[in-house]
Formats: sequence, C-alpha cells, structure tokens
Amino acid sequence: MASLFSVDTNKSIKLNRYNTYIRKVNSSTKLIAASSKLFYGIIILTFGLLICSFIINHFLLISNQHCCRLFSFGGGAAWEKKVRHSSIPKKINGKVVLVTGAAGFVGSHCALALKKRGDGVIGIDNFNSYYDPSLKRARQELLAKHEIFIVDGDINDIDLVNTLFDFVPFTHVLHLAAQAGVRYAMENPLSYIQSNVNGFVNLLEIAKSANPQPAIVWASSSSVYGLNTKVPFSENDRTDQPASLYAATKKAGEEIAHTYNHIYGLSLTALRFFTVYGPWGRPDMAYFFFTKDMIQGKPIKVYVSDKEVARDFTYIDDVVKGCLGAIDTAEKSTGSGGKKRGPAQLRVYNLGNTSPVSVKKLVVILENLLNIKAKKNLIKMPRNGDVPFTHANVSLAYRDFGYRPTTTLSSGLRKFVKWYLSYYGMQART
Repeated sequence: MASLFSVDTNKSIKLNRYNTYIRKVNSSTKLIAASSKLFYGIIILTFGLLICSFIINHFLLISNQHCCRLFSFGGGAAWEKKVRHSSIPKKINGKVVLVTGAAGFVGSHCALALKKRGDGVIGIDNFNSYYDPSLKRARQELLAKHEIFIVDGDINDIDLVNTLFDFVPFTHVLHLAAQAGVRYAMENPLSYIQSNVNGFVNLLEIAKSANPQPAIVWASSSSVYGLNTKVPFSENDRTDQPASLYAATKKAGEEIAHTYNHIYGLSLTALRFFTVYGPWGRPDMAYFFFTKDMIQGKPIKVYVSDKEVARDFTYIDDVVKGCLGAIDTAEKSTGSGGKKRGPAQLRVYNLGNTSPVSVKKLVVILENLLNIKAKKNLIKMPRNGDVPFTHANVSLAYRDFGYRPTTTLSSGLRKFVKWYLSYYGMQART
C-alpha cells in the first residue's frame, strides 16, 4: 500500500509540476504576445508620426517657398490682394485678361479699355530702359487710378508668371511685351531673342499647362512683310524675307504660335500692327522725336530713298478697337493640362490704317500743328532694317470683327501734339 501511495504521490507531483510549467509557458506566451502588440503599436505610431512630420514639413516648405517666391518679386499678402482685386471683372461674364507689356504704349491703352468696359485686368511689365522708364511709370500711375495693377516683373521669370496663373484663372492673354524697334537690333540683338522669342515661348509653356487654357492674342508686326513688293500687304502674302532681326523674331513668333496651336490646342491670334502712333506713344518713333527736336530747335533727320518713304500710320484708338475685337472673337483653347483635345483657332490679322502717308507729309503736318518750320537734314535711308513703304489690307479684320480705322493722320497727330505739350509742360507757339 505504501508503495502504491508513493507512486500516486509522485504522479501528482509531476502533474503539478507539468501544470505549473504549462501555466508559465502560457504566461510567457501572453507576455510575448502583449509585448509584440506593444512593439508593433510603437512601430506604427512612430511611422505615423514620421508621416505626419513629413507632411507638415512638406507643407511648411511649400508655404515658405510660396512666401519666398512672393517676396522675391516684391510680393506678400498686400501684393496678392492687389493681384486678385485687379483681376475681378466688374460685369457678368466679364473676361479676365493678363496684359503683358502693360506699361507700354499699346499695352496701357488696351488695359485701360478692357477695364473700362468691365473686364478684369492684370498687367506685367519689366520697365526696361529701352526708352525713358519714367514714361512707363507715368502710364502705370494712370492705370492705377483705374484700379489696374501692373506687376513689376519679366515674362521670362517662370516662377512669377506661374504664380500669376496660380492666383488668377485667366480667360485671355493679350501678349504685347516685346523688344521693339528696328534699328536698335543692330546694337543689342540678344535682347530681341530674349524677349520676342524666349519670352513668348515661356508664356506659351505656362499657358499650355493651365487648366483651363487661356485664349491668346499677341502682337506680331507689319515688319514681317520685309522686302515684299506687293501692295497693299495681305495676310496671305509671303513673309519669308525679313529685312531686320526684329522682323525675324516676329516671324519666328508666328511659326512658334502655329506649333503650340497644333500640338497643345492653344487658341492663338497674331496681330500685325502698322506704325502705331498717338498720345502716350513711344519716344523712339519718328513722329515723337520729330516733335521733340522741332520744339527744341534741333534739326531732324528725314530719310529719303529711290522710292517714296511712306508709312501706314495707325492711330492708337483704332488699334485698341482691333485688339478688343480680336479678344472678343477668340475661341476657347481646346487643350487641358498640356494635352490637346481638338482643333484650335489660329488666326493672323493686319491692323493698319490703309492710307500710307509720306514722311515728308508727316513733317508738314507737325509744322502746321506746332507753327514751327522744321530744320530738315535729308539722309539716304541706311541699310539698318527699315523698309521704305508699308500699306495694310485690313479686309480680313473687317470681315471677322468689324475692324474699321477712322482716324486720319492729321487728326491723330493733333491729339498727340496736345498730349505731348501737356505732358512735358510746353506750349505751342500758336
């Protein structure tokens, strides 16, 4: 019996030991499981914190970059407020237009006309020193009185132009920024490439990626007709013989426009201006510096040629009507996010006066208006890119948007002289 009892006791002890072991194992397993859950929880929490930290830092970086971009071109909250306020249309279904070269001669007049009829307008201009920047600043002040904000910057500044497109959903771009002048190209040729080619491509690159894409109306030039002898000049005449680098860059612009229209669906309209003149004009133009020199008693240089030297002088108000007509009839671009969705509008128009006037006649008109006899130095026309004669056929512009110039050179110059004497604080002798 003692032996049997001893065996049972041993079995009981072993069983208790086994159960104790099993309980320890279970406890360890639970502890390990709990530790594993805690470990994984810590990993997930850490990973989540890292993601949150990355997102916060990313947005802070973007915000800082945004602020830096704004302040790099004189921006900030006040700058952004001016941009947005200036771009708001005052009428139902009003357009929102970016005007490049807005402190220039044609640009300032067009910006003012767009604003007066209720469209939203933002301008951009680099205020370069090709001619007196103070005249451009005076135009800027005039536009500011009509709540038009001009951004002080260059169309080659990708960050700046991108920022404007981020802030404002432009429906149209009126691209008038350019390096102007035929003769200056012999002194500074690269400025024409930088502005008229690089700047135009930069603007098109940004516009093509906008959503929605804006319709673009831009300034080409009558200079593209170059050595063409057929008159009057029509849009389907040959333009492959430019006589100046300026003309070549404008012709290049027309070919570039065709490319972006074909590939990206941008709606593009080129306007070939013919010798635009009038109040707030450019000091490098003959009618302007003739007036200045005649008042100061200086001789004026009058170019002569084997053929009569004449220009199709076009008054600024007529050109503005043409620009607005082109904007109003411009169809929407068909691309989105840089991809073409269908065929887009591509147009070219002459904007001239259709009545060429000789430079000799121009001088006579100024003599009568100023009551001053000009001291003329007759000089043979140099081979500097100028052409002796221009004459516009505007029937296409008339057909498509009713363009009809109405201002004679005598009438337009009278208005210019009145402005000139007032702006520069002078008085005519009469």
